[in-house]
Amino acid sequence: MHHECEKICLCPLKGIIDVISKKWALLIINAIGNCGRPRFKKLMEMLPGISPKTLSDTLKELEAEGLIKRESFAEIPPRVEYSLTQDGIDLRDAILPLLRWTATRNGATERCKCNTSYESISVHVVDNK
Repeated sequence: MHHECEKICLCPLKGIIDVISKKWALLIINAIGNCGRPRFKKLMEMLPGISPKTLSDTLKELEAEGLIKRESFAEIPPRVEYSLTQDGIDLRDAILPLLRWTATRNGATERCKCNTSYESISVHVVDNK
């Protein structure tokens, strides 16, 4: 029996795949989406294990790719906030099914051990113990 394969051109992935396939990129996009307009320090708290340099470099790449917006405020001390662009929102919406799938992959009884604010994804139970 012959089955037709759905053919999808992967050409649009060129360029952006290098950015979003990095270890922290999708986690940063999701963290910003969960928090709204976090500052650098808040992102550091939400992403345990990330180094300040890695966060800074990844934020710059995501901004250059048009997925996040960096807004500086002329205050003392200086204040910088990050938010998702429409492309960033669309990407986050696209990855939420993957996040939900991974959260339930090992069974609904397995609990997350992280201490982050991902409770907005309904299937992800955060264990704050």
